[in-house]
Amino acid sequence: MGEIAISGSIEEKMLWARKVYGKAGELLRRDRETAHLLSDLEQAVVRSREAMEEAGLVERCRVCDEQEGGSCCGKGIENRYDGYLLIINLALGVDLPAERWDRKSCFFLSPKGCCLQARHVICINYLCSDVLEHIDPAALRTLQMVEGKEIGLLFHLHERVKKILRASNAAAS
Repeated sequence: MGEIAISGSIEEKMLWARKVYGKAGELLRRDRETAHLLSDLEQAVVRSREAMEEAGLVERCRVCDEQEGGSCCGKGIENRYDGYLLIINLALGVDLPAERWDRKSCFFLSPKGCCLQARHVICINYLCSDVLEHIDPAALRTLQMVEGKEIGLLFHLHERVKKILRASNAAAS
């Protein structure tokens, strides 16, 4: 069942993540390094979302989605997520959705934006040409520096979670 963490459908990956987290969540919470990384990531996510708002990115993306018919959060982007990233979200208290909110959008897009705390690097870092045209370059540099910290923490946490789950054999069942 461990291969589902990487190659299954998003529904299979969420089922796998819930099952593994149900068995090994306490182990992850008790691990000091993991707990520290989770706390640091939570703070980094808050800072990134504040920087997105301050840069005008949130408003620009809203306008694009509602008025211009585009969205970077299109259906299929959720397939980039693996079960370990979903476990990190569960550890951060995220309730993974039971169904897609909008049939044309990412499984994790909600009426209030992304429902995840720990997002895939493409979801954190991607900026379309429209954003690059409309957002102040200095604000984008600040945003990218803040997001870089989030991405670094996410990478370390992702590797830590995989290591702990593999050592405990919780991911194999």
